[in-house]
Amino acid sequence: MDFLQQLIQWVEVGAGGRWVKRGVAVLGVLLLAVAYNWLGYRNMATAEAMDMAQLGRNIAEGKGYSTSFIRPLSVHRLFEQNKPDDGTPLTREKTKELMDKPHPDMANPPLYPLVLAGLMTVVPFEYVIPDKPVPFFRTEGRFARHQPDFLIGLFNQVLFFATVALVFQLARRLFDKGVAWLTAAVMIGTELFWQFSVSGLSTNLLLLIFVGLAWCLTLMDEESREPRHNVIWPFLMAAAVGLLVAAGALTRYSFGWLIIPVTGFLMFSTLRGRFALGGVSLAAFLCALLPWVAYNLTVSGLPFGTATYTVLEGTPWFPEHELQRSLEPSFEGLSLTRLCWHRLILYGRTLVGEELPRLAGSWVSAFFLVGLFIDFRNPAVRRLRSFTLFSLLTLAVAQTLIKTQVSTDSPVVNGENLIVLAAPLVLLFGISLFQVVFEQIEWPIREMRHVALVFVVVLLSLPMILKFIPPRTSPVVFPPYSPEAIQTCGRWVDRDELTMSDMPWAVAWYGDRQSMWCTLKVAAPAGESTTETFFAINDYLKPVKLLLLTRLTMERSVVDEDAWNNFALTCLVAKQPPPWFPLRAGQPGWYPHFLVLTETTSRILRPR
Repeated sequence: MDFLQQLIQWVEVGAGGRWVKRGVAVLGVLLLAVAYNWLGYRNMATAEAMDMAQLGRNIAEGKGYSTSFIRPLSVHRLFEQNKPDDGTPLTREKTKELMDKPHPDMANPPLYPLVLAGLMTVVPFEYVIPDKPVPFFRTEGRFARHQPDFLIGLFNQVLFFATVALVFQLARRLFDKGVAWLTAAVMIGTELFWQFSVSGLSTNLLLLIFVGLAWCLTLMDEESREPRHNVIWPFLMAAAVGLLVAAGALTRYSFGWLIIPVTGFLMFSTLRGRFALGGVSLAAFLCALLPWVAYNLTVSGLPFGTATYTVLEGTPWFPEHELQRSLEPSFEGLSLTRLCWHRLILYGRTLVGEELPRLAGSWVSAFFLVGLFIDFRNPAVRRLRSFTLFSLLTLAVAQTLIKTQVSTDSPVVNGENLIVLAAPLVLLFGISLFQVVFEQIEWPIREMRHVALVFVVVLLSLPMILKFIPPRTSPVVFPPYSPEAIQTCGRWVDRDELTMSDMPWAVAWYGDRQSMWCTLKVAAPAGESTTETFFAINDYLKPVKLLLLTRLTMERSVVDEDAWNNFALTCLVAKQPPPWFPLRAGQPGWYPHFLVLTETTSRILRPR
């Protein structure tokens, strides 16, 4: 009896009440995660997510930093880098030798694939889709969720929860518990963050790094006014800040632009030796990044691999994905200055008119803009707000410079969405201003204040709530992605054989097979000679054993007779490929979603 009384007293007046509240909050978040994963989860839907996943699997399986998603542009760079010193073309034997080796990845920074590789080593991933009914992963006997996709999504949700906890502590340090709890609740209820969490992209890791960066800068700013450590501590923190930016750049190259506002923050701080601190941060950033740059120069001859060409993609010179699909790209007549200006004007309109208003996933971002004119008493708040603003501007400029067809294919949830990285801090400052306004309201009874706060959180979380209302979202992103069908096609070829597809990232991830991105043309037009054809790969580099075309190709407008969509239309009308095409056997019954061609029917009928 005494124990029960002590327990009640501990909960009501002691520290137990605080732990009960925390327990209820954690339980609520876990229930929300279960509900979202059951009703709103979707398999991977972006090329970058599948590319990173297959790269992580190759690392986990001991294949080194090699990729199964082969871009013709990376083949071009591989051959250029391995040319003899006298500049003579590679021999047929040398090109065959290079194509038979594991293809080095030249498109992705290494940190996120390495993190995924560690996850795949620790957690049992089942890449082969089972035929037997598996609860949750098969509904009514049909395939529903890809287990590796789901596990990667869970991992990113853990990163998201860690980011929320870090933002909560930052808000509590700079403001009060009310702002902290409201900011955490709004973040948890913002569907945009959940969409990124299950996308398979590296965004959640970058969000955690960015908020960690803000934490370090806040601690350093407080140290400048109330010194608590020895003189070495600020330099160690400056080095940590530089390493954090480098970690972000090694997760997504464009994150490295944040070294500009970070260095500026340190150099304009009130810390003793602020210019030296800025130099230490910059030096730590470069020391961590330069070894990877040196590796890229060795493999591809470019500091950031094929990602160095990103600024050229999606422009009138290289529309859509043409540059990545080029075996012999020509850069004659290009002006980089003119190109960057063209990007800033063209994509800046979309950024300002459409993307910035929905930055934080709700109208709270409007409070952030108004809050720029509020003179907060706490100097740490003012300085972090300035850092957030200049980081947002830096990320916005970087986003306009790297925007490609990827952003067109998936306008919001994509790896080129950089401004979303500032969303947690934007939410924090927006909620802080809302709290200031909210506190001015006089409520007749105290309980009405709590009801009003709950109503605000529910209103901001309305897009998330609507996810749980029928009709349910299909977890399979089809068309064009059908993990089960792609894995079936993958069984028709051996691991060391080459396939070609208009979605090679999906063939590499779901099918676990080496896949080349479709060349620009099927065959050379009559009377012309070009290397941008299927036969330049099949006849001279490595035989293609399977061709997989999807709606990504078949639903495109007709451009010329040598385009892949015209080829697909010819195959479907004639019910067979043209007589000059080497892959003769097709898989009937998959149209209009897939056109699959192999060498012989025996490949299709081979046992699993």
